[in-house]
Amino acid sequence: MNFIEDLKWRGALNQITDEKGLLDAMASGKIGAYVGTDPTADSLHLGHLIPFMVLKRFQNAGGKAVIIIGGATGAIGDPRPTTERQLLTQEQLVENEKGITAQVTKLFGDNDTRIVNNNDWLGKLTLTDFLRDYGKLFSINVMLKKDVVASRLETGISFTEFTYQVLQGIDFHELWRREDVKLQIGGSDQWGNITSGIDLIHSLEGNAAKAFGLTIPLMTDSTGKKFGKSEGNAIWLDPEKTSPYTFYQFWLNQNDADVVKYLKYFTFLNSEEIDALAKAIDTNPGAREAQRRLAQEVTKFVHGQAAVDDAEQLSKALFSGDVATLSAAQIADAFGGVPSFDITAESKNIIDFLVDGGVDQSKRQAREDVNNGAITINGEKVTDVATEISPSAHYDGKFVLVRRGKKRYFLGKVQ
Repeated sequence: MNFIEDLKWRGALNQITDEKGLLDAMASGKIGAYVGTDPTADSLHLGHLIPFMVLKRFQNAGGKAVIIIGGATGAIGDPRPTTERQLLTQEQLVENEKGITAQVTKLFGDNDTRIVNNNDWLGKLTLTDFLRDYGKLFSINVMLKKDVVASRLETGISFTEFTYQVLQGIDFHELWRREDVKLQIGGSDQWGNITSGIDLIHSLEGNAAKAFGLTIPLMTDSTGKKFGKSEGNAIWLDPEKTSPYTFYQFWLNQNDADVVKYLKYFTFLNSEEIDALAKAIDTNPGAREAQRRLAQEVTKFVHGQAAVDDAEQLSKALFSGDVATLSAAQIADAFGGVPSFDITAESKNIIDFLVDGGVDQSKRQAREDVNNGAITINGEKVTDVATEISPSAHYDGKFVLVRRGKKRYFLGKVQ
């Protein structure tokens, strides 16, 4: 399959301006495609990964991947459907640019990749240059009909947001001129901005100039919920914000109804491999083979094979209950969400430890739990009420992990 056929098969194509023209341009030589992202945070999240996956496929098909880090547009903020974005300080933008640049570099590598900042050209425009060279080429009547603008007319939209599509059009033309970028890739809500950029290129370079746009469908799960959220929290690509284990678990926990769609979209597996995994869902859904392969592939792409190995080791240890072999970092990662309590570094009798930590409500209950073998400390069952708990014994002296019964975990954190 060619680039476009592959996108169609994967469910990753919403609209395209000229399918044949794009394929002809790709066949005639190495051309560039770009995705832009504004540094509104210091990390990308899964929502950003959606267009980047298409850009990566374009790169794998022989094209050059160009990524704009919007130092200038990020200072303004693209129009949102409801309210205007909060403006960031220059210091925040610079820090965010550093984090995103490092992540994008890891995803795309150095070969056939260019990372640029639109502040390099937009930051040099004077107001009169902007109005004279670009403003006269944009029709207010047309701009008002763009989806995001039209949706804000009743509640109000600032002139700053209104002109964002002009700036995005300038970006496309600059990359067309500087980097031989012929294709812009974006979400379905970017169609109007993308076509504005194509119109600008034709106005400045002539109608024969080759420029194309491609958008991606809105990504939702089988219930219609927007993809990329986990209990209302974004899944970040920064391992400090979302650990590789949590990232791995996000993919591992996908529903059978969604996993094939995500395998097609977020992995580079071919049709034969994905068809085999789809059959495995029908024949042995309990094995979750498709989910495991999805988690492996996406975690490897974002964080590397070592992160996959670490996540699977942690998962295996948690399933078997063999938590004594885990590192302090793994304990913090896997049990960060369980009930926790503060402890000191001094040793304490098991009964007092359980009561003071809120694991048991009374010493009588604590003694019963210990005598009945219901208490496990750092992966080892405790049955002697005289046992002393030494926080320094495991996990670099930072944690004491308590399990009461089969499933209830508590984490003592050394202060």
